[in-house]
Amino acid sequence: MTLSRFLSTQSLRTVAIALPLFFAASLANAQNAAAVDEMAGYLDFIEYGGGVIFAEQIPKADYENIMVIDARDSEQFAKDHIPGAVNIEWRQVLNERDSLPSDKMVLIYCNTGSLSAQAGFALRVAGHENVRILQGGFEEWKAKGGFEANARAGGQAPKE
Repeated sequence: MTLSRFLSTQSLRTVAIALPLFFAASLANAQNAAAVDEMAGYLDFIEYGGGVIFAEQIPKADYENIMVIDARDSEQFAKDHIPGAVNIEWRQVLNERDSLPSDKMVLIYCNTGSLSAQAGFALRVAGHENVRILQGGFEEWKAKGGFEANARAGGQAPKE
């Protein structure tokens, strides 16, 4: 085999390997650009607060009509959670989005609100406008009285 033929064969192999990688990178860049455009469009029209709700805004009776998602890991959920909540870890919410109701509020929380805010944002960008993020998460919900937070805020329930 001559040197020129060897280089030509090596060049073809290199191109054969590099070309799919180039197209994959181009596709990924296009998908990233589309995702950024979707998020930008969402931010242009989202109401102030981005779907955040405070425990004080939820009357105790309303919890019966809300799907509550605990976005923490299963160990934290097993230790304690809002009664009636289902456990969907924050990184899995988009995978479970088709199981979420569209006809009632979906309330998502984590310990302090940061991870659930990310998950809630992703769900809202994906079209779930009924998703609300519990401000302050589970810790603040408990500190404000849990199911009684609304009544306490209205002066209707004694502070413990």
